[in-house]
Amino acid sequence: MALCGGVGAMALPSELIVHIFSFLSDRDKLRASAVCSRWRECLFYPALWTELKLRIGGGGSGGCNGGSSSEETPRLEFLMRKFGSFVRELQLELAPVEGYLSPLNSEQSSARMEQPPGPDNDPQLSERWRDAMATYLDQVLCVFSSIRNNRNLQKLSLYGDTCILQQEGLLDSSNLHQIHQGDKKINEIQQLFMELLSNGRQLRWLSCSFMLGLVTPCSLACLSNPSAETLQHLSLLDHQLGPLISPSELDRLSNLHSLALDFSDLTSELCGLLASPRRTPLHRLSLLLNGAALEFKPLEGTATEDDWKALVRVSANLRVYIMALEVDSSELLRVLKPSLPLERLHLDSYNTLVSDATLELISQQYNKTLTHFLLLRDDPDFPDLSVNRNEDPLVLLAWRCTQLAVLVIHGYTVWSHNLVAISRLRGSSLRVLTVSEESIDFDPDQSMCMEGDPVHNLVKEVSLGLGRVWHPCLDSSLVLSEPTQHFHRELHAFSMGM
Repeated sequence: MALCGGVGAMALPSELIVHIFSFLSDRDKLRASAVCSRWRECLFYPALWTELKLRIGGGGSGGCNGGSSSEETPRLEFLMRKFGSFVRELQLELAPVEGYLSPLNSEQSSARMEQPPGPDNDPQLSERWRDAMATYLDQVLCVFSSIRNNRNLQKLSLYGDTCILQQEGLLDSSNLHQIHQGDKKINEIQQLFMELLSNGRQLRWLSCSFMLGLVTPCSLACLSNPSAETLQHLSLLDHQLGPLISPSELDRLSNLHSLALDFSDLTSELCGLLASPRRTPLHRLSLLLNGAALEFKPLEGTATEDDWKALVRVSANLRVYIMALEVDSSELLRVLKPSLPLERLHLDSYNTLVSDATLELISQQYNKTLTHFLLLRDDPDFPDLSVNRNEDPLVLLAWRCTQLAVLVIHGYTVWSHNLVAISRLRGSSLRVLTVSEESIDFDPDQSMCMEGDPVHNLVKEVSLGLGRVWHPCLDSSLVLSEPTQHFHRELHAFSMGM
């Protein structure tokens, strides 16, 4: 970029400046635009900004500049004003809470474990809750006001990191009266979203995950006919509401390749529509099963074994990803049908225990399809699933599931000798083996027979089994990501990897 320092840079034609910009990263584009006013003008040439990926807020969790979400609102407004009308792909994560609703005292445990009191219960928290909620509403309004008339938009992916805004895990809409013009803003947001859907002409990817107040059961009806023909991925997730996709609307979307929704919304009728031979075969299906929402969204009427058989007959390459959050084993046994082509399974909980019988069922039913298995529990107790069993259920799973490539464990006791057995059974085909150090235990009798440090010996044996250097995970926070955020990002990678 030596030419940027002289007069020659100012004399370059606009077409060449734009061509130079096309080879630069977004950050370098901004730096190069400081050369002169002509370079600044060329910075906003539409062809240079076909894709925009942003995370607004979140402080230490990936926010753009580590500031509070409200401080980043002017930056968001600037970007949306410049690019919103023509950007083709917009991926946006809004985190109005982290760094904004900080813990009130140092005695609070991890953010995953401690849900804050509801906004009505604590005066200090109530004020910060109102500020965070108002910031969120203003930012969503900013985004949709800018993209409402964008007919070129092909991909829209939105995630609201708003779990902490929900009282006891569920948003109480009555709290919106605490926000200045809260009800009015929610209505305006929903109207703008529906305008965007009706104005679009070539939308191929639509993903809205946990965007409070955005999607309603009527939203999808506004999708234009051209976009209904071009749409290949649909993800509507908000476990606070009833079904967001009606059978009639799903019937319009005949070219879907991938779909993500709440497990309770996958009714027998919806599954039957997906199994229609008139449709493009479905390749990826991501399902979120939230135990906290089952009281309001029960499993009655969801897809049966016969429904899954019919769907697989039409969509032979279908693969399914399920995250079950705080779900009892009895409920898991209800939904894990034999014909479900399960490829990825994430069992996450704070207190709920996964039983050894559930792991046995998983390893037997999905031995030919399961590639990713995450077993996480955020609790100080580490139960041993191998108690009263001749064989450890995790070792059996590694033995039976011949396609297993990713195994992540935290919150359950994993005996060192079983970890070695898992590494030897799957070898180098197990691309990811992540086990938190605090989950690993050592057999005292076995340790007495071995020389040297048991941890060092374990690292050596597992590394030999995998055919690469391996170490236990020393920081459990790297394993225990926020579940809804993990699901949003994972379903994106899963659906893109067709």
